[in-house]
Amino acid sequence: MLKKLKQFFADELSIENEVAPEQKLREACAALLIEVSLADQQQTEDEMETISKLLEKEFSLSHETLSELMEYAKENGAEQTSVHPFTSLVNENYSYEQKVNLIQLMWEVAHADGDLDKYEDHVIRNMAELLYISHSDFIKCKLKAAENNQ
Repeated sequence: MLKKLKQFFADELSIENEVAPEQKLREACAALLIEVSLADQQQTEDEMETISKLLEKEFSLSHETLSELMEYAKENGAEQTSVHPFTSLVNENYSYEQKVNLIQLMWEVAHADGDLDKYEDHVIRNMAELLYISHSDFIKCKLKAAENNQ
């Protein structure tokens, strides 16, 4: 048993398995955006296209990298029972302004299908609280996204 534990930690701590912090952050942001798109139980093509465009713009990703990231976020976001690991990573690495921008992106995803659902609103509100975003900034982002999608 001790041998298995040593092997486990050796594998987990090896440099080959280490994912760059920037990559983990991209994955976390993608997972949070996908979580918004899944909130109303109807993930539309418009929402996925919006997520893809937003991630490409935010992180200047190649189409291949973007496809891999979207696939990873879909698979791993669905496996998560909580957004806490993702929001914790964002809190550790993003400034307040970057986190507000992420909330803005979430609102863009929520409006992508032309229908702002109460569940999408609820998910974004919860994430804003986990990211320590002020209520006034939360509302500003919501109004800006609504204005952008008219």
